[in-house]
Amino acid sequence: MAMTNMVSLGARHRQVVQVAVAISGLLCILGLASRNFTVVPALAQLPAPTVILRANASHPGRQMPETLFGLFFEEINHAGSGGLWAELVQNRGFEAGGANTPSIFDPWYKVGTEAQVIIGTDRSSPFDRNPVALKVEVLCDDDHKGLNFCPKGGVGAANPGFWGMNILAGSKYRVEFWLRSTYSFNLSIAFTSRDGKVLAREYLSVDADANGGWSKQSVVLKAKSTDHYARLSLTSSTKGVFWLDQVSAMPTDTFKGHGFRKELAMMLSDLKPGFLRFPGGCYVEGTRLTNAFRWRDSVGPYENRPGHYGDVWNYWSDDGFGYYEGLQLAEDLGAAPIWVFNNGISHWESVPTEAIGPWVQDVLDGIEFARGPANSTWGAVRAKMGHPEPFRLHHVAIGNEDCWKPFYRGNYMEFYKAIKLMYPDIQMISNCDGSSVPLDHPADYYDFHVYTDPNNLFAMRHQFDFTSRSGPKVSTFFSFHSG
Repeated sequence: MAMTNMVSLGARHRQVVQVAVAISGLLCILGLASRNFTVVPALAQLPAPTVILRANASHPGRQMPETLFGLFFEEINHAGSGGLWAELVQNRGFEAGGANTPSIFDPWYKVGTEAQVIIGTDRSSPFDRNPVALKVEVLCDDDHKGLNFCPKGGVGAANPGFWGMNILAGSKYRVEFWLRSTYSFNLSIAFTSRDGKVLAREYLSVDADANGGWSKQSVVLKAKSTDHYARLSLTSSTKGVFWLDQVSAMPTDTFKGHGFRKELAMMLSDLKPGFLRFPGGCYVEGTRLTNAFRWRDSVGPYENRPGHYGDVWNYWSDDGFGYYEGLQLAEDLGAAPIWVFNNGISHWESVPTEAIGPWVQDVLDGIEFARGPANSTWGAVRAKMGHPEPFRLHHVAIGNEDCWKPFYRGNYMEFYKAIKLMYPDIQMISNCDGSSVPLDHPADYYDFHVYTDPNNLFAMRHQFDFTSRSGPKVSTFFSFHSG
């Protein structure tokens, strides 16, 4: 089938598009004679039909807003931690096993035998909010005349990241960590493949006098070969004790230099989103409030972010992708940020409206972090992180899918009144559906969340045909599944 397009512009801005479709080479089986099929080239001899489509370009109709389509990001299935956020090390601060030590420190594991090295957690970290560190006691030595000499490459601890680290030949990676030692030795920092081959390695000369206390170390590794399931190892061949904390490994080349995986962030950028809704839905609520995402615990230096257990999706997050990073990603994508905050409600719990005051103040502080001047309390924290100019935060969602939970409407109104008083330009999104019945509370937008398959979504195409065009607009989220 061949198709040609012919476009001509007429008077008064009229545009006429003529589409000529020529059907050639099409054979049609038309008849059956006796036991033989007869092939008749009937359609091939017909003249090519001409179809004329007339469009009046002088009346373009309703303009689509730039924010019509956008992205909804949630920390689920390691979409951020181990996904969009470029950090390669999982459980970088050894906090995932809890504050009581000794603790589980998965996925870190020992490099060497029990006779060669002992590793375990203790509460010797220099960071009050992250008290756990990893103690590495090397039992072997580099003296081959002894009975317990260390193997080639040394012994210590290793981290496989999130199902393996994607190390690419020619790429550079910055490895940072905090170190304390009671002796002088050479520390090997290396990426190794699944079968033990060294992909990249640097040595750090550790001076006991200089490193008797904690100090931050940084090296850049350049990979000489590729392995998609590599690990990071920190090892020694000298007998003694050292401690590690806040171990990080990130590619030096990230999206706009802000820590996001370049290939994934480029895919998001190519979608040209009008907005970015973050940091999630259920992730914001938590099954219990104690495990809900807290914005103030996710800003500032990474070493001081305590991390938290996401009890809805059941995994630990170091909160490297925090509130600041969500605002930064929206800016880098050229998208309007929509901050979803907890309104005192989790899946199992609800704070009574008479006790919601501290939660309201927490959100006002969060808005000040995003929009306040660099000399304000929380604006100064943002400026110190590298963004002295305010972020363009003009939309917030008060909770996530909480409309019918206890105290939601009362809590909602407390947030609404306080935010409108301090920031009258901010547009607020209610969790209650106003598509069929008008809302019983003020809002600029309302959430309409749909979890369905494509066929049923198509059947809903008339959902908003009779919805009032005055009042709050709809903020719609669609999640598709098949089967």
